[in-house]
Amino acid sequence: MSLFDRIMAARGFSSESKAVFLTPDYNLAHDPFLLPDMSQAVDRLVRAHQQQDQITIYGDYDIDGLTATALLLDALASFGFKNVKAVIPNRFVEGYGLTIDAVEKIASDGAQLIITVDCGSLSEKEIIRANELGIDVIVTDHHNVAAVQPPAVAVINPKRADSKYPFIDLAGVGVAFKLVQALQSKISGLPLGHEKWLLDLVALGTVCDIVTLVDENRTNVYWGLKVLSQTRRPGLKALMAVAMVDPRIVNSRSLGFSLGPRMNAAGRLETAQHALDMLVATDSMVALEKAQYLDELNLARRSDQAKIVKQAIIQAEKYDQDPVLVVSAADWSHGIVGIVASKLLEKYQKPVFVLQEMGDESKGSARSYGDFSVADAINASRDIVKKGGGHKLAAGVTLPTENIEKFRKRVNDFYKSSQLSNQKDMLLPQADADADLDEITEELVNLISGLEPFGNGNPEPIIRSKNLKVVNVRKMGNDNQHVKLELQNRGGRKMQFVAFGAPKHFFVGINANVTVWYQSTINEWQGNRSVEGRLLHLIVEE
Repeated sequence: MSLFDRIMAARGFSSESKAVFLTPDYNLAHDPFLLPDMSQAVDRLVRAHQQQDQITIYGDYDIDGLTATALLLDALASFGFKNVKAVIPNRFVEGYGLTIDAVEKIASDGAQLIITVDCGSLSEKEIIRANELGIDVIVTDHHNVAAVQPPAVAVINPKRADSKYPFIDLAGVGVAFKLVQALQSKISGLPLGHEKWLLDLVALGTVCDIVTLVDENRTNVYWGLKVLSQTRRPGLKALMAVAMVDPRIVNSRSLGFSLGPRMNAAGRLETAQHALDMLVATDSMVALEKAQYLDELNLARRSDQAKIVKQAIIQAEKYDQDPVLVVSAADWSHGIVGIVASKLLEKYQKPVFVLQEMGDESKGSARSYGDFSVADAINASRDIVKKGGGHKLAAGVTLPTENIEKFRKRVNDFYKSSQLSNQKDMLLPQADADADLDEITEELVNLISGLEPFGNGNPEPIIRSKNLKVVNVRKMGNDNQHVKLELQNRGGRKMQFVAFGAPKHFFVGINANVTVWYQSTINEWQGNRSVEGRLLHLIVEE
């Protein structure tokens, strides 16, 4: 059995299911009217179309919300809606989700209908206020829902308990796309098949929101990447240009590590409106200016992030005995602390809370792994925090600054009471297959690329190779923080392995025997192509 077949077998694919997985069928998309309240939403939008109501799309400041907002602006224009605006909240002013102030401002601007994207499922009091002001609300969302739905015209969310939709893990932009598909059956202007041109936005939002890339998400991203490679949007063309992403070979990694961070930088440092302006730009020069500004913001974000990480490490060392790290400072922007928490988790292999002290109140983000839920830890501290919530592995919290020490003790006591074991083992990469270096070929890399898009639920395959001899070690970077190892098998085959920001134990000695976990990739330099490994883990054999 070939290495590729061993990888597929390890993932549970038969020869038949492998073929279906490798080429998803767009025409097998689920019926959008299986989503709860879809008929009510479509009926209200048909009436809005007839009356040309003023509509406000209320998005979110992350990429899922931004792409969903841009998608609806595009689609509603195609359907012939004339009076459509978009509102993106500011992370530092309004915060996440619909607010009373936003509803009242939208009402004063004359809107008759609000469509939320990527938010709204828990916005009961805000929707009640909208109704009082004569505004109807259609919610499109994918976050957790209430036991009783808010009094909107429609709450379209696949996670509702009464949903008949066969796939619950759509991204927010995926839910907005289903609304467009439903509208196609009732309103002319966007012929069947033409909605596929929206899939570039669906792919971007879906990958960057880290939902599982299976079922309909995989299909949308698979075909969305193909649309993105020939996108009609000046903004996405410009963003790929400044990020040095070749449209011909754009993949999920391009979205998650190149395009996504630049768009997110706008909301983390200033306002996400910059990113939306780029997405909807129709003039190429304007689009390029917007994309270049996002690139500048991303550079500033990286600089600020590096400073905070250094300061947070110094502080974290004071709490090295704590199983959960809680660090805070006044000048750490809460727009960036989530990324900092991820960096500290990688370094210390512990759950992390990073907070910005904002006078009497502190706000921050948490990251976890394995079996420890930061959302549950926040819930266990509800008497000493103002608000908080999220998911098992990522959450946000707001608390009185004077309670930070109490909070640190509470979450650490909660960790200890959970009696978890072998947590650090869960951070180690799990190999899909063992292989000899002779099996790592360019053909294999090409076959593996057929499993794209990679992400949550479909990670890039990991290979383990044993009994390799270190024949060369090269340190790289201004601080020698990167390493390139040349390893050789017993038959004499040599291969390069690279790790950026490598941990200390990756810097092994010449002639050491090692076992490595890695992902195979192609290195192209000055016209030469070679297969190399992206090093994930290494142990020195006795």
